Amino acid sequence: MSLPRLEKTGTASRLIVDDAPFIIRGGELTNSGVERSYLRECWRKLEALGLNTVVAPVYWHSIEPAEGEFDWTLVNELLEDARGHGMRVVLLWFGSWKNSMSCYAPAWVKQDADRFPRARTADGRPLELLTPFSDSNRDADANAFAALMRHLRTSDEEHTVILVQVENEIGMIPEARDHSQEAEEAFRAPVPPALRPREGEPGSWVDVFGDSPATEERFMAWAFARYVEHITAAGKAELPLPMYTNAALIRPGAQPGQYPSAGPLPHLDDVWRAGAPSLDFLAPDIYFPNFAEWADAYVANGHPLFVPEALRSIDAAANAMYAYGRHGALGFSPFGIETIGEEAGAFLAQAFDVVAQLSPLIAEHAGRETMTGLLQPASDMRTPHRVRLDEVVLEATYEHSPAPDLADGVINESGDIRGATRLPAAAIVIRTGPDALVVAGIGVTLTFHSASADGDMIGILSCEEGRFDTDGDASWRRRRWLSGDQTHQGRHVRLEPGRFAVQRVQLYRYR
Repeated sequence: MSLPRLEKTGTASRLIVDDAPFIIRGGELTNSGVERSYLRECWRKLEALGLNTVVAPVYWHSIEPAEGEFDWTLVNELLEDARGHGMRVVLLWFGSWKNSMSCYAPAWVKQDADRFPRARTADGRPLELLTPFSDSNRDADANAFAALMRHLRTSDEEHTVILVQVENEIGMIPEARDHSQEAEEAFRAPVPPALRPREGEPGSWVDVFGDSPATEERFMAWAFARYVEHITAAGKAELPLPMYTNAALIRPGAQPGQYPSAGPLPHLDDVWRAGAPSLDFLAPDIYFPNFAEWADAYVANGHPLFVPEALRSIDAAANAMYAYGRHGALGFSPFGIETIGEEAGAFLAQAFDVVAQLSPLIAEHAGRETMTGLLQPASDMRTPHRVRLDEVVLEATYEHSPAPDLADGVINESGDIRGATRLPAAAIVIRTGPDALVVAGIGVTLTFHSASADGDMIGILSCEEGRFDTDGDASWRRRRWLSGDQTHQGRHVRLEPGRFAVQRVQLYRYR
């Protein structure tokens, strides 16, 4: 059985598992949610949500409680239970850093600060953060990670594990850089040739980039990236699964050190690519409302989109539609999935059901101009959202509240949601033929226009609601024809607010 791998398709990448495209419908467990005694009561809920993958941490302190002595109980039980419930696993290596801090390092590391030194503030105060400038820190982490991958090589022949995350939300906080003795020496040393401006003269970090927090952040990013490269390469030498690392994003207005700075962020992409070439991609943990903006930034830097952590609110269902539709995402994974609320969970389950139906089409159209995802760019947007799909222009409006109790097809045009729960609204649109579309999602109304100013008018020839078979050959099963009020007498395609649906649409042209 072949190892899971990434395969380039068009401008995107797709994950290949058991020699077939695999789209992750994921959920990340809470940090302390991986033990069998805890998870036993969660599996039924995870299955009901439509997950095919759990995203779960492995703790350094758990697998190596004494130096060189390994305990694989937690890992073995997690993989055994995941297989028993028909799920794959993305493993998160909680090694030297988790959300910047070194809280998952073993006691034998934490209690020997001479051998395993800490990062320090400008006034010399030690932090709960291993310095990346120590070979001892790096090598101890790499030895443990290599042992984990070696164990998987012999114990996971079914390839339950399909991706591995190296560390978690690396970053420097509460200052922009480490001031330990090792860090001070590195800061005064010449900038590595890979990061110097073209034809630049050798010089210290301040000489080359200036004296600023931005320079300090680049300096730390290089140190973190080189550390992660050493660990990743050690793991891949044992088992070359696809590997990535993830980023905690930046709050508006925050400066380096006020957020976990120097992590794999879009503005540091060149540093991380140069410093950690063994990583297959970088990934964002997106908890901010501007989901599309952050997702777009990682894809613009050439990475496939995988969202290992996201809000588990009702917006998760809409954000998933955008990630899969706009970017052919490898996967989407709300955090704390076993604690998701009833309403948010119901919408996510519907969204994942749609993704399961469309997975063959998403894999086929990823990286091409024949597929897109629709998500409202701004909550106060008053004009239709225009998106080009090949030579067809889509005009989308979004409904975040139930329609008035009138006739079928009546839209809540005011967008007033007072007294009502705000509903998710998003869609995936795939052009399967010259004038054939699959439209899937919730709370979106579409009209269609020619991309050419002198082009034909575009009308709706037919529209039907149904579902694609997920148990067999992905054949289409029509539930009902949509016409009359449901399509506003042939003038639009509408995904009603409050429920996910899949529609097949045939367009036609006239003058």
